[in-house]
Parts: sequence; structure tokens; C-alpha cells
Amino acid sequence: MRATKEVMAGPSSVKSIIDVFSARVAKAGASTAARHKVAGAWVDVAWSELDARRRRVAAGLIGLDVQPGDRVAIIGATRIDWMVADLGVGSAGATSVPIYHSNLPDEVQFIADNAGVVVAFADGKSQVAKFKQVRARLPNLRKVITLDGAPGDGDWVMSLADLEKQGEARLATNAGEVEARIAATASDDVATILYTSGTTGVPKGVMLTHDAFVFGGESIESRAVIATDDSVLLFLPLAHSFAQLIKAAWFRLGYPIAFCESPDSLLAYVAESRPSVLPSVPRIFEKIYNKVVSDGMSKPGIAGALFRMAMGEFENYAKAMEKGQAYSSLPFTLAKKLVFPKIHAALLEKLGGRMRVFISGGAPLSRKIALFFQICGFVICEGYGLTETTAVTSINPPPPGKIKIGTVGPAFPGIDVRIATDGEILLRGRCIMKGYYKLPEATAEAIDAEGWFHTGDIGEVDTEGYIRITDRKKDLLKTSNGKYIAPSALENALKANPLISQVVIHGDNRKFVSALVTVAEDTAKKIAKDKNVTYADYAELTTKPEIRAAVQEAMDRLNATLPSYEAVKKFAILPKDFTQESGELTPTLKVKRKVCNERYKTVLDGFYAGDVV
Repeated sequence: MRATKEVMAGPSSVKSIIDVFSARVAKAGASTAARHKVAGAWVDVAWSELDARRRRVAAGLIGLDVQPGDRVAIIGATRIDWMVADLGVGSAGATSVPIYHSNLPDEVQFIADNAGVVVAFADGKSQVAKFKQVRARLPNLRKVITLDGAPGDGDWVMSLADLEKQGEARLATNAGEVEARIAATASDDVATILYTSGTTGVPKGVMLTHDAFVFGGESIESRAVIATDDSVLLFLPLAHSFAQLIKAAWFRLGYPIAFCESPDSLLAYVAESRPSVLPSVPRIFEKIYNKVVSDGMSKPGIAGALFRMAMGEFENYAKAMEKGQAYSSLPFTLAKKLVFPKIHAALLEKLGGRMRVFISGGAPLSRKIALFFQICGFVICEGYGLTETTAVTSINPPPPGKIKIGTVGPAFPGIDVRIATDGEILLRGRCIMKGYYKLPEATAEAIDAEGWFHTGDIGEVDTEGYIRITDRKKDLLKTSNGKYIAPSALENALKANPLISQVVIHGDNRKFVSALVTVAEDTAKKIAKDKNVTYADYAELTTKPEIRAAVQEAMDRLNATLPSYEAVKKFAILPKDFTQESGELTPTLKVKRKVCNERYKTVLDGFYAGDVV
């Protein structure tokens, strides 16, 4: 049994997240802190090596005249050099400004200019090129430092290796300079400015203090979500608060962490690094579920028949659970003995054989998919947090704690929760942001005079303190008939179908609800093969009547469970899936609703031409 610990409600005696890191180095020293791939092979990195590198980087930054409180940007993939840069920034007393590696040059320019960035770390030629493209609009940016080993240009760009060499030389003549910067850091100083991903408008810089991150690490320990003897694979972008929380817990608990630079390589990295904990966004669980179901349903013979029987029973079970009812049958009992354990064994092997806990955050997890993982013998701890709360609010505790699927668990100790009269969730505690950078009016709107942060999420708290999120306040749709619709609930229900990849529910100020749909290519291809449908490419495949009929069937099943005003009356299948590169997805794979509504406005308007339905 993993012991839980209480978290201090007031400021910690530890002033900064760098202090937490230093304490870990003193305790762990030569033990493995991280693993990463170099030339195709896994390499272990000790805490002491990380410590030496961050000191050199900090001294190098001081040599570049980076002052306490200066903003330093970091853009790149999830890799160990990103973390070294981040530690160096904090150890120099400066503030890190992480930028998503998928951001376009104009977006990079906006963030760097808004934050007043003086130095930037960039991972790879493509990221350096973004700064070069907008250099004329960044007069305060004095230097760009490459993280991938590429050499500098003798002018504006220098390599991380050269920065470390300069830092090492400076340490030889300025002993104690870095420690003095760390000692002067206060718990209320801004450690990081995270810019919101901009799903609904212009990104805002969220100022998170050192104490907020210290509290985050304490919170993860208090709920025993991750333990010192675990190992974690991190693929989440380090510009996201969820990844920053995992970093804070890493320093606090000292578990080894493996870095995965690309979500596209995730399953291969998981199989090789064999983690016991995987923090993830729901999209990954959706993809795993869809792959398992699609492969199983297409199996021939007895194995296929058993799988299809098991999934039919699972559908009945999921429907009963949604209504708060129990479900049992002889076929379901057989499925739990013969089918679901085999799914668990096969999937566990693909995941390296040691997976203990999945952590889901960043967006709502479909209840049906959570139930599927549970019945297959996996633990998913769904949590809740926002950038403005340092990703810390609540989480379902892993066994022996009680997991309530459909909730995001009870709040962490030290966090106060209140439900406003309109259903909005309000939060207060050490995790709350200091404010939006250079936006005092927006800060005052988000944090009231009593210190309550207004989350913008609608929800409720049950008698055991478990929080249930029903939707985003701003995302709620109101039809022209005055009925409110929670789009994410409908979207998640539809995405539980293996054929459906992404959904955007539409209907604000309209007479009925409609949807934009993209289909999962692998599943669509299997349907086409079974029905002898020929096609040239994915775009043509989406136009086939057989694919539309399968999507219509999914819509009909959902609509049968909904009141008429909430039913999806019309939908369109788009000729391509959403991607980050095309601008429809955030770096954490959430759909940018506003972008999609604007990009496909003609399609959406067409649904309502004449308002026939």
C-alpha cells in the first residue's frame, strides 16, 4: 500500500522549485534521473549530471547578462536538453517562457515580444528559423541558443555546448554566483509564464510562481499518484502545464523519467522504456481503444466471434453504468473470463509489461473509454487542472484509493472548491496563478477579491467530495429554441466509436444541433474492404455511402439516448482529419473549436439553409 501525505495549505519552507531539485540531487546523487535516446540507444543520466549541466547553463546565461526576473524562452520537443535549459533558467533567477514547438513564426513572435524575452533556446534548425524569420520584430532578443547540437553562426545564434563551456569558465572564477541567484529567489517569484494554447482567442501569459510548482509536487505525492519507485514516460509538450506538473513531481519524488520527443513514436518508446506510469491526454486513450476494437472486430473465426460478443456485452454494461444501474449476464461473465483478460495481457505486453497507472488530463476523458480500460484491468486516474492552476486541482486516487469514473476525483489537500450559483467551479489555493502577464483587467476578472479563481468550467461536487465536470462555460451552446447543449459530452460519446476520429458539435443560436466529423482511416479502410469498396485515397474514402452509413449508425445510437433538442440532426464527413500542422488541434490534441467553426463555416451554414429540420 502506498502511503499518502498531507500537503501544506500555506507557503512551503522550500522557496523555489530549484530548491526542490537541489534537495533531490543531494539525496539521489549518482542514481538515474532520466533516460533518453542517443543515436537509437537509450542512455541514462544521473541527477548529479543534470545538476552539473544546469549550473553551467545558469552561469552561461548570467554571462549573457540575463538578470533575475528576465524572461527566457524555450521552444522544442520533449527532450532532456529542454529540461537542462529550463533548470538553467531557474537557477539564474530568470523566468522561463515555454513555447510549443508547433507554434508558427508569428505566434512565436507574439509570445516572445509580449513576454519581453531576452534569450531563447530553440530545438533544431526549424525552430531557430522561426526566430530568424521574425528577428526584426524582436529587438529585445539578444541571443538564440540551439538545443540539438547544431553550431552557432558566430553572431546571433550559439550552441548549447558553447553556452555550457562559457558557463564552466565563469564558474571557475565566480564560485557561488549561481547559488546566490537561487538563494535570492522568493517563493512568490514567477518561475514560468505559460501561454494558453489559444483555442478561443489570443494566448494569455499565465504567471506561475515557484511555490505553485512546489505545491504541485507535494500534491502528487499526497495522493500517491506516482511513487519514488515508479518510472514515467513523458511525451507531453513541456510548454503545457500538465508536463510541468509531472516535472515538479519528478523533482519531489525522484522517479526516473524517460523522454519521448514525438507522440508519433509513443508506443515504440513505451515498449522500450517500460514505464509504470504514463501521463497522457485522452486522445491517446481514444486511439488505443479504437485500435483494439477495430482489430478485434475484424478477427476471423472463434476469436473474432468471442470479441464481438464481448463488445456487445460491454456496450450493454456501459449503458447500464451510465444510468447508475448494475449489469450482469452469462455472456458478460464469460467475456470477463475469456476475452477482457486477453486484451489486458496483449496490451500490457505492447506497453512494456510494467504499466501500473495511466494519468489522464488536459481534456475530458470519455466515460465509455474509461470503463473499457477498467474492465480490461487497467487503472486510469483522471484528473483536473488548468494552466491557471498549475494543472493542479483534483485527481482520482489510484488503488487502494477509490476511483469514480465520470469524475475527476476529489480536490488535492490545500485546495478549496466552491460551486457558484450558475454552476461554475471556483478554486482557491497555492496553485492559483499570480495573474495574466500585463493583463491586470483579465486577471481581476479571473480572480475575485476573495482570491477565488473562476475556472470557466461547469460542474458539481458529490457527497464524497468528488468533482464532476459537465462542460466549459464558454463552450455551452444555446439553440435558438433556448435549450443549452454541452458539446463535449456529445463529442466524447461519438469518439468512443472506432470509426470516428474527431467531432465538432455545432448549434449555437441555431434551430438544431449539427456536427463536423472526421473518420479514423484504418477503421474506414476495414469497412471498405469488408464491403468491397474501391477508392483512390482517404479523401475519396470519406465520400463513400458505406462510410456515411456507418457514421449515421453511430449518430442514430447516440440520438436514441438524447432528448430531441439535443440530437444531432445533420453531419458532414470532412475529407481530411484534424492535425496540429493544419491548425485544427492544439499541441495537446484538443480541437480548436473556433478555428473549425470559421474554417468550415460554409459547410455549417449549409446545414441550416432554410432551417428545414
